[in-house]
Amino acid sequence: MPYRTVGSHLLRPPTEVLTRGYDPALSVGSARPAVFRSSTYVFSTPEAAERAFAVALGKVRPEPAENVELIYSRLNHPNAEILENQIVPLEPGAREAAVFNSGMAAIMTAFLSFLRHGDTLVYTLPAYGGTIHLIHDFIEPLGMRAVGVPAGQGAALDEAIRKARNLRVVFIETPANPTMVMTDIARAAGVAAEHPDRPLLLVDNTFLGPAFQHPLLLGADLVLYSATKYLSGFSDMLAGVALAKDPALIEKLLAHRIMFGNILQPDECWMLDGRLPTVSLRMNRQSKNAQRIAERLVEHPKVVKVHYPTLFDDADQIKIRLAQCAFPGAMFSMELKGGRQGAFSFLRGLKVAHNAVSLGGVETLACHPRTTTHSGMSEEELELCGVTDALVRVSVGIEDWRDLLADFEQALEAA
Repeated sequence: MPYRTVGSHLLRPPTEVLTRGYDPALSVGSARPAVFRSSTYVFSTPEAAERAFAVALGKVRPEPAENVELIYSRLNHPNAEILENQIVPLEPGAREAAVFNSGMAAIMTAFLSFLRHGDTLVYTLPAYGGTIHLIHDFIEPLGMRAVGVPAGQGAALDEAIRKARNLRVVFIETPANPTMVMTDIARAAGVAAEHPDRPLLLVDNTFLGPAFQHPLLLGADLVLYSATKYLSGFSDMLAGVALAKDPALIEKLLAHRIMFGNILQPDECWMLDGRLPTVSLRMNRQSKNAQRIAERLVEHPKVVKVHYPTLFDDADQIKIRLAQCAFPGAMFSMELKGGRQGAFSFLRGLKVAHNAVSLGGVETLACHPRTTTHSGMSEEELELCGVTDALVRVSVGIEDWRDLLADFEQALEAA
């Protein structure tokens, strides 16, 4: 669905997110979408039912602006259609979207849609622990080859892509979770485009997108989100999203979503849709808070190093940040003196922030990745990627940054 116009004026994303893809006349005049909890839908005619199934099963393509009737909520439902329409303007370059019942469901569906037995997946390390677990314990046993490359090592990633045979997917998470190391999306897209297999470039954009980083404009084919995080923003629901500039990629995901049954449920679609207009507002506040805090904690005597985009000291990392990120975001990690004992003591001492996994909510969270979110990685992978015992990951919320800084400082002093 293209952006709409008022006369000759092209509507901008903040307006489109609030207004497109929803007709109040279909919801008894309700100004905002209602929740449609029905599991099945009544057809207007037998012919309409036949057409709906033909489209759903991929036997025919819908005509432009055709109103294909709904069938069953495992296939699609009104709240998913509304959400998928209204989320597209948030991701520059996107034309279509698909929603899932978790971020892992979105990643798994993407992998299984584009990888087959004998294919190769090249991916960056570290990544979210669940993604690594999926690759090692599910994708590889199915007969796909997975090649991990440390994030930020551009030449090594180039070589891995060029040498791979039957290469179907290049998967990047940038910044890397939890080390904040960045990967050059445009560079990876260029190398992938030169490969004879023409692999797809998939980017997990959860940490910085859609407000601060736009992978589709940099050459990525598919952008993936744990919408549980910043898109939702309140730590009270699970959701995943995939967006693409090529509608055919989303069509393939939707076909597999029907089989897997991992569509996002109506209530969650309704909740997430209502939060889309505030994504940029929340993320901007969180990013400003994080930058102020990180740039002060770097000077604390009990902090060995702070990993945050504005504190990068590597020339290549600085170049990547300036080229592909509008703002540094609300995530940072700290290496503390005292190793695991120092990290645990810091987490025990927090009074305002919470010791919890997940990220992107309006509340501030901190965790110890090596023993929690990334504990499924091998010792070799953890060491290779710099996920040390001393590392603490912080997701900054929208509290007053001065209160958070005071909390971190007192917890460090007590460590």
